[in-house]
Amino acid sequence: MNKVPEDIINLIKSDSEDSLASHLGIEFTHVENDKVIAKMPVDKRTVQRFGILHGGASVALAENVASVAAWLNVDREKNGVVGLEINANHLRKTRSGFVHATATPIKIGKKIHVWDIKIHNDDQELVCISRCTMAVIDVYHKKS
Repeated sequence: MNKVPEDIINLIKSDSEDSLASHLGIEFTHVENDKVIAKMPVDKRTVQRFGILHGGASVALAENVASVAAWLNVDREKNGVVGLEINANHLRKTRSGFVHATATPIKIGKKIHVWDIKIHNDDQELVCISRCTMAVIDVYHKKS
């Protein structure tokens, strides 16, 4: 277990404001270098017209936890991470409560990360499984 400093956790939370994560109600609940967990409500923002969790919302949740997890494992002064590929299998319908996504690493390389994401409902039933590949990119910061 690699404890993440509180200032990094606060940065993750503040960076999520005014983003897709905040619009979908995604909240990070556990942050370690090798495990990131977030929850998302199943409500009017995240369901499709039949009142069940939208597959796209599940994919957005999966990519959010994978993105944060990958970002924790790069030199943040030099690198950023972007989604390269994501897939998902939707296994169970969900109509209410929260879904909880857990990202764990399959491979953490210098240029590519692959993350396994499992999404469960409040009853711990598996709703969706996903795999997300993240590309590590160079980030050039402007000097003031």
